[in-house]
Amino acid sequence: MPPSTRVSSGIPGFDKLIQGGFKQGSINLLCGGPGAGRTTLTVQFLVEGLKNGEAGIYITFEEKKEKLYADMMEFGWDLKKYEDDGLFKFLEYTPEQVKRVLVEGGGTIDVIITQMKAKRLVIDSITSFSMLFQDELTQKESSLALFELINRWGCTALLTSQAAQISDEHVTARLQFEVDSILILYHFRRKGVRYRAIEILKMRGTRTPEETYKLEITAKNGLAVDTAKVVNI
Repeated sequence: MPPSTRVSSGIPGFDKLIQGGFKQGSINLLCGGPGAGRTTLTVQFLVEGLKNGEAGIYITFEEKKEKLYADMMEFGWDLKKYEDDGLFKFLEYTPEQVKRVLVEGGGTIDVIITQMKAKRLVIDSITSFSMLFQDELTQKESSLALFELINRWGCTALLTSQAAQISDEHVTARLQFEVDSILILYHFRRKGVRYRAIEILKMRGTRTPEETYKLEITAKNGLAVDTAKVVNI
């Protein structure tokens, strides 16, 4: 595929902010604190592909399968059906198991992705994985090894990061690796009311806005970006 091929995020209002979607084969980091919508966004991204026959894989260190499936049914996303159809795979791993995957050069995950011909991949969360490594150099080397695997698989990937407070310095110093894009989800309170917002901190090869936009959760569409409402954080 040409490098300009775009993969729809499945988030109403968002794709027009990023020239039609994520770059095919890109690795995208999604940062956000509790309640910001990280899990919903990643599943919505996978479901967008599943609806079009694109296989997707969700690798998690934290989520429980039954709970995730039940939560996502609130939006009408039947992950069990997609799993039964062979399009979706939920993999619950410990960070140590993923560490072993790196040593094995892909291992079981490599086989699953190849057999399913998966196009979309979610890893939730890279924070847990990074905590396995004591020093920054080992963290960076291991993250780059993981990225090399993802690139080899040819998937468009979303990696989540837990962060209650996020700044440019936090992203750079805490994670210490290169990704194709960084998205930040905010969940803040103002005058007794909770708001959500999304910011595109960077996205390689893509013209992106400087503004932070309102993010809404609806029963019908899941997450949606209101591009008419700029939010002052």
